[in-house]
Amino acid sequence: MSSAFWQLNALDVAARIRRKEVSAVEVTRSVLDRIAQVNPRINALAEVMAEEAMAAAQAADAALARGQAPGALHGVPLTIKVNVDTAGHATTDGVVAQKDTIAATDSPLVAHLRNAGAIIVGRSNTPAFSLRWFTDNDLHGRTLNPFDPSVTPGGSSGGAAAAVATGMGAIAHGNDYGGSVRYPAWACGVVGLRTTPGRIPSYKASFPNRTISNQLASVQGPLTRTVADARLALEVMAQGSPLDPNWVPAPIDVAPHPRPLRVALFKRHAAYDADPTVVAALEQAARWLAEAGCEVEEVEPPHFEEGAQMWNQQLMQDMRRGGQPAIEAMGDAAVKSALKGYMHGLPDWSRDQYLDSLTRRMVIARDWSVFLNRYPVLLMPNSWQRQFPVDADSVSVDRVKQLMAAQSPLLGTAILGLPGLSVPTGLADGLPTGVQIVTWRFREDLALRAGALIERAAGFSALNCLLNA
Repeated sequence: MSSAFWQLNALDVAARIRRKEVSAVEVTRSVLDRIAQVNPRINALAEVMAEEAMAAAQAADAALARGQAPGALHGVPLTIKVNVDTAGHATTDGVVAQKDTIAATDSPLVAHLRNAGAIIVGRSNTPAFSLRWFTDNDLHGRTLNPFDPSVTPGGSSGGAAAAVATGMGAIAHGNDYGGSVRYPAWACGVVGLRTTPGRIPSYKASFPNRTISNQLASVQGPLTRTVADARLALEVMAQGSPLDPNWVPAPIDVAPHPRPLRVALFKRHAAYDADPTVVAALEQAARWLAEAGCEVEEVEPPHFEEGAQMWNQQLMQDMRRGGQPAIEAMGDAAVKSALKGYMHGLPDWSRDQYLDSLTRRMVIARDWSVFLNRYPVLLMPNSWQRQFPVDADSVSVDRVKQLMAAQSPLLGTAILGLPGLSVPTGLADGLPTGVQIVTWRFREDLALRAGALIERAAGFSALNCLLNA
């Protein structure tokens, strides 16, 4: 019986442990056994924390036996990405030169998860410097997409997505600067929530300085197998910390939005080629939302192409100052090649050009605010194309530009500081399909609400598909 506990979702695990139907030790042992079975093949976890996890599970059971009130994630096994601080472990960010950068303290979100009773079973893999939509590095090796090893599991939270999809923890931590939660969640058929900047505190003592574009666009968020679990993880991770002065004590539960919910469907753009499976997933999700009582209208959001280009330009200007020297000195060949493609053809901006771009960002954000006031939910792709072949960003500069174009749905929303929820819809030719739901800042509740409607209609489970393959 215990061998099946790793298949449970986080809400189920927490509820059963609270009712003392199962112990945290039993659940954790089940998940660790699953990791031992699957991780050698998938390589989603760069580090397995078996001894620490079992000790934490024993402490969780002892606390419950003493009558201590359980936390929201009491006894729930989960994983943390190797690019945030976990006390006593290396914050490698997939970089060989950082293999001994041992964190003295937990990043705030890690501390919040522990305080809620979660059991950290391992650290998930990422590309070097978390800078690719592929998950491979010279230190930890390659993470495989569990549906097809010839295509990417996504990046940079590819290890997190593959772990959740295969049952190596019900929740995985990830972060998203330009799609690093949403893209791997889509690529592996799980749920991924990009939060609003300021929703979850972002800080790591091992690298405390953040560039301007990082402050504007980079966030933390959960990857899970269900929308309900994403909400549960959000509630825990979103607690505040004085270490992040940008943290906002915004409520997660906002007054219900008037019915019917208005949804904008964005499925095509003249500048991009959309794969038929991408369009089909969007059309199906739109039908499901309409059947659930939503008003759905096909419409294009404002300044879409300009927003995607703004992400690339602002990010890479900051990269010239804050990242390129380190990548050139310590990065592996793959990340150096990808960075060359990202930067190719981009002019080196002056101070005034950068400031002008920040000014223009506010104008675009205002137009998006008006748009999302009219259509509180935007249904759009995660990527215009199917999952990329492994290492497609190492082929040529031109190929990198094609990938950047395909990823435009992930970019403009990030630089504007908008949340996004990736929700799976099914399979097409053996690979997961899905959609992205975008809302205005701090309205993750609307994304979760719409995502739950799609999830219910789709009835899709990546884990079940993989087990029955």
